[in-house]
Amino acid sequence: MPWDEEARLKALDRYGILDTAPERAFDDIAQLASILCGTPIAVVNLIARDRQWFKSEVGLGVRSTPLATSFCAQALLQSGLVVVKDATKDDRFSCNPLVTGEPYLRFYAGAVLTTPEKLPIGTVCVLDHQPRPGGLTSDQRTGLVALGNLVMTHLELRRALQAREPRH
Repeated sequence: MPWDEEARLKALDRYGILDTAPERAFDDIAQLASILCGTPIAVVNLIARDRQWFKSEVGLGVRSTPLATSFCAQALLQSGLVVVKDATKDDRFSCNPLVTGEPYLRFYAGAVLTTPEKLPIGTVCVLDHQPRPGGLTSDQRTGLVALGNLVMTHLELRRALQAREPRH
């Protein structure tokens, strides 16, 4: 990995977001990602030490999955926007149980969430059961990255507010 994993995990912990209740701002971002990209699944997720945790999700019905099956953990190894047009034809994912079995995922696009220290902590991503040979349009790509930026803005505001709270 091109970063120190302990530093990345500490950066994630500083946001105090893991295992918190759903919040409308993040739910709205996931919903917008699904609508923008025309996908049945959209997620705002964070990659913890041993799991992928969903702050918000559309179309999955679960709040976390193991890292072993995570598309997003692979996306962290790249920067910016990651697009997998057909997971059955991508060596990183073709044997993934989420591709070979239920829910038979085929398409993935994720905007990597990066801290001001340049550490990747998660993604805003969209998934589909159908491959998309054309990937995303230019507007969809731009929009998904913008939604990732909004997530980071919310997280930074959360951190700033927590820092201002008096400690008891």
